Amino acid sequence: MTPAPRQPARGRTTVLRREAVLATVPVAVAALLAAAGPASAGTVGASGAGDPYFPLSGNGGYHVGHYDLTLRYDIAGRHLDGKAVLTARATQRLSRFDLDLHGLKVTSVTVGRSPAAFRRDGQELVVTPRQAVPAGRSFRVTVAYHGTPKPVTDPDGSPDGWIPTDDGAFVAGEPQGAMTWFPANNHPRDKSSYDFTITVPEGRTAVANGVPLGQRTAHGRTTFRWRETRPMAAYLATATIGTFKTERYTTPDGIQVYNAVDPREARAAAPVLKKLPAVLAWESRLFGPYPFRAAGAVVDHAPDVGYALETQTRPLYDSAPGLGTLVHESAHQWFGDSVSPTVWKDIWLNEGFATYAEWLYAEQHGGDSAQKTFDALYARPAGDGLWAYPPGDPGSGENIFGTPVYARGAMTLHQLRRAVGDRDFFRVLRAWATGHRGGHGTTAQFVRLAERTSGKRLQPLFHTWLYTKGKPDKA
Repeated sequence: MTPAPRQPARGRTTVLRREAVLATVPVAVAALLAAAGPASAGTVGASGAGDPYFPLSGNGGYHVGHYDLTLRYDIAGRHLDGKAVLTARATQRLSRFDLDLHGLKVTSVTVGRSPAAFRRDGQELVVTPRQAVPAGRSFRVTVAYHGTPKPVTDPDGSPDGWIPTDDGAFVAGEPQGAMTWFPANNHPRDKSSYDFTITVPEGRTAVANGVPLGQRTAHGRTTFRWRETRPMAAYLATATIGTFKTERYTTPDGIQVYNAVDPREARAAAPVLKKLPAVLAWESRLFGPYPFRAAGAVVDHAPDVGYALETQTRPLYDSAPGLGTLVHESAHQWFGDSVSPTVWKDIWLNEGFATYAEWLYAEQHGGDSAQKTFDALYARPAGDGLWAYPPGDPGSGENIFGTPVYARGAMTLHQLRRAVGDRDFFRVLRAWATGHRGGHGTTAQFVRLAERTSGKRLQPLFHTWLYTKGKPDKA
């Protein structure tokens, strides 16, 4: 994510802007067994995934392997009709479970082939199946819903989720917003594959993740189909709608690129988007093979949003991006998208890494060295916002997109590079991206990897730069 400097609530510097056929589980679902027993005999899935910053995000008791989302959006009336089919596996016996859904009216829920009881409790859609789902059993949940989707306001004051625009919607879900447009297990710990079928008025384009499967127009409306087969956290899903100029091509490495650009941003965006294949090739050399089949960009004209987001395979920009922002959001495809954090507290593993990718790109393309960038930041006085809180422990959801997470997170990586040397440093980055590909990671795991790769004791370094309050000693 790249925050825009025009949002002082996020505390960014001008260098930093905020920014499926199943991959891991079969799509086919076994029917619920009649022998599952009455619902009252089972157990209740937790209403949250246990994240300390967003305690109600995500849910316990099951893993969603696949989402099949069918959406129809009326732009003039800002009305959304949706049907979500979730293929899941119970990780415990489930007499009841929750889905995250903010607003929107639910008209029916089925589990397997049977209608299920449901009720709303804040952002939770509480589902009680007719029969309890046995532990280890695959099951299908179908939710029909409609209404006017509205963004949520994040703890830092920014909009998140389905954000209406003058010609459609800018759909960016980090950290909470996925639940504003589909029922989800809305935490990075739960990753799934996705299919999207999105119908919009003729003349508008609907862009989602993965590869396009085709489109058709009838009776004044166009339906677009998309598929993301690789595991994806719900916050990285998009269904952005607008009046876009589109282009498609395949890179020399076989990556399918799809760009969608608002005509009002086309002139400014063109020279930067032209560099996307070269940026991806450069990052692939540093971080390992590109982790997805598809790439691209959605450049919207959304002046009230204030950030860009690394939506999986196709980053989303609120306006024409600069080259640094393109590098940052592209780096997130490795760090944040393919390798996701286990808890939001560890978001420096996303933002510090993507910010340091910007430093490396500048260093290797005629700009300032990473050391010079580090030195300029370190020269800031102790009272500067850069030192307001440690990046490894931001303290709350209000701070996860603040300057310390980005800039001091990148400074941590630079100190690691100085400590172990370039050879081992780049081995660590590549091993992290490839070893956790399609999964998750924690700060503790990264520290262990760095120590194992370099043969050096690095705990003190990470403690100082990630967890110590105030301005660290440079040495």
